Amino acid sequence: MAKQNESNIKLGAFVLAGLIVLMISFYMIGNNTSLFKSSIRLKARFSNLDGLLEGNNVLFSGIQAGTVKTISIMNDTTIEVIMLIDSKVKPYIHNNAEASIGTEGLMGNKVINIQPVKFNSPIVKNGDLLVTQKLTSMNVMLATLSKTNNNIAIISEALKLTVLKLDTSALVNMMNDKTVVASVQSSLNNMNKATLNASEMTQALNEVTLQIKKGKGAAGLFLTDTVFAGSLKNSMSKIKSATDNLNKTTLQLSVMASNMNNDMQNGKGPLHTLLRDTSMSHKLNSSMENVQKGTEGLDQIVEALKHNFLVRGFFKSQEKRKKDSLEKITKN
Repeated sequence: MAKQNESNIKLGAFVLAGLIVLMISFYMIGNNTSLFKSSIRLKARFSNLDGLLEGNNVLFSGIQAGTVKTISIMNDTTIEVIMLIDSKVKPYIHNNAEASIGTEGLMGNKVINIQPVKFNSPIVKNGDLLVTQKLTSMNVMLATLSKTNNNIAIISEALKLTVLKLDTSALVNMMNDKTVVASVQSSLNNMNKATLNASEMTQALNEVTLQIKKGKGAAGLFLTDTVFAGSLKNSMSKIKSATDNLNKTTLQLSVMASNMNNDMQNGKGPLHTLLRDTSMSHKLNSSMENVQKGTEGLDQIVEALKHNFLVRGFFKSQEKRKKDSLEKITKN
């Protein structure tokens, strides 16, 4: 009886030990921890874990490298996470690697991603503190996306109202009017013609400029021919000299006129005598009458001589010479 009781106790102890081992195994499997693997501890400090829990995975360059061991709050802005890292992955992790919190897939569990840095540094040791990198969480991205969607909705509504206003505006009606379109097309054609004309004019001006530079034409001769320029300068000097002489003559005439005016006003000089002295005027009139009478008498004497047989031949030869001269002039 005693032996049977002893056997039952041993059996119960064995079953209990098996259950304990099984429970520990399930726990270790749930935490991705192996009883037969060695590991090291690495630390990382974050200001926000975004739902990271103990037992979540730790990835190195996307490869399973360990699990989250413990999470502890250090102060109101710092949370420390201790990670168990497989010793097989340890030789590839340098102490300048960066740790960040990510998500498995789009909506999966939170994980810690360890990313290597290109610069060389020593391999991590047990208890090293990794540099952390803050990434935008899914919640922040969704909040930003929601705000963006709201802004797009507001812009879309504003665009809708604008399009409705434009649809009924005078501008759209004008654009739909065929006569306006034809007028605009005609204006554009005229502008095109004006542009072509301006281009042709510019080309012609370029050719003229080129000819001038080569010394061709009146303008080219004027600008490039030094002899012509000297002649022109000499001519301008002569014109200036003539102008100066003309100014001097005008000044002298002005002085003379002033003197004559003074003589007239003061009763001096021959001009005053001729214009103002009545006796002198009568004498001049009498002299002119005597000259006229003498001229008439002389004409009568000449007419009488033409009929005198002694000098009549002379007058006839004079008349003949005049006729011959007139005929020669007419023939030429």
